[in-house]
Amino acid sequence: MESETLTPPPLLNQPLKLPNGAIIKNRLAKSAMSENMGTPKHLPSIELFRLYETWADGGIGLCITGNIMVDASALGEPHNVVIDKNADGKKELASWAKAGTQNYTHLWAQLNHPGKQSPKILSPTPVAPSAIPFSSSLNKMFNCPRALSENEILEIIQKFAYAAKEVKDAGFTGVQIHGAHGYLVSQFLSPKHNQRQDRWGGSLENRMRFLVEVYQHIRSAVGPEFPVGVKLNSADFQKGGFSEEDSILVAKKLSEIGVDLIEVSGGNYEAPSMTGTRFKPSTVKREAYFLDYVTKLKKEISTPLLLTGGFRTPRFMEEILKSNALDMIGLARPLAIDPDFPNKILSGAPEPSLVHPIRSGFKSLDSLFAVEITWYTQQLHRIGQGKRPNPKANVLFSMAKTAADLGFSALSRTRA
Repeated sequence: MESETLTPPPLLNQPLKLPNGAIIKNRLAKSAMSENMGTPKHLPSIELFRLYETWADGGIGLCITGNIMVDASALGEPHNVVIDKNADGKKELASWAKAGTQNYTHLWAQLNHPGKQSPKILSPTPVAPSAIPFSSSLNKMFNCPRALSENEILEIIQKFAYAAKEVKDAGFTGVQIHGAHGYLVSQFLSPKHNQRQDRWGGSLENRMRFLVEVYQHIRSAVGPEFPVGVKLNSADFQKGGFSEEDSILVAKKLSEIGVDLIEVSGGNYEAPSMTGTRFKPSTVKREAYFLDYVTKLKKEISTPLLLTGGFRTPRFMEEILKSNALDMIGLARPLAIDPDFPNKILSGAPEPSLVHPIRSGFKSLDSLFAVEITWYTQQLHRIGQGKRPNPKANVLFSMAKTAADLGFSALSRTRA
């Protein structure tokens, strides 16, 4: 039989022990993708349970959820799941946790606050570190924010801690703080978006204070044995923004205070490097988008590193782990079109991911509908409905479905 000739990759199959002692069964992680599957009351849905049980059965070691918002008044998308004191979703969270931890899978809740990245249709006056609007390319979708007061900042920090304790009690096995892609934590880190003159702005030490306080309050709420990770930009790739040098210093601080896993990404919705569309063909061909940065960072900190972006072949994944440049391989879109991909490559199958560029042939339409994101989101919805993904789904049909399902909000960028 063909399966008898397969040689399982030794490093991908190796368990990873986190600093707090928790063990992840292999080196593959599902990075966060925005599922857009919350109920009208912003609770986890049956479709989410089915989606995450499918991924757990597919062999992934660590599954990180899409954005879970910590404040019902601050949404990134119309169908976000929200955890706050005004939402009664304990039963639904427990069902989600039960489904997503099948097959000894780690399930971590990604906790987030959008800050000013909350569309006009959801937030007439969003909040941010400073009252600075987005650039002209995005200000048609997002209103100019109001600067947060000191008390509001402290309240949001408490909301992160509350949400972390709720998911722990529900049966999730960890949390990830979303500190990348231009959301609130990322806004605080960036000197372009954070121009405060108090203890929350100015120096890098002050700009990272919000992230550090969020982590420390979460740690106090969940205890030392519950994994807490952070998703961090390697850089914002914007003039005057969060730089690679800043990022390394922030990562070193996170390592010092006990963060269990740092996931590396990059960019924001003004410079969306995390989507892979702005990289040189040579970088995309190499597979790992932020590998140069991770290689530098690995020499500076002992915290395990997860890199997401561009991985497509098991051969390359194994080579990167062998080089000791990172500790976990992050997969996102490959799992949207093949949830069994981890089982296949962990068994030794040489097949690459089926991920391919999604284009309609009309650049203006591709940009308007954020087609690279919405097409893959629809694959997640198919899995949630109990169907198989369709890697050959027609792009124009996908756009029509997006417009029919979301109406005007289809013109707002979907999150990552």
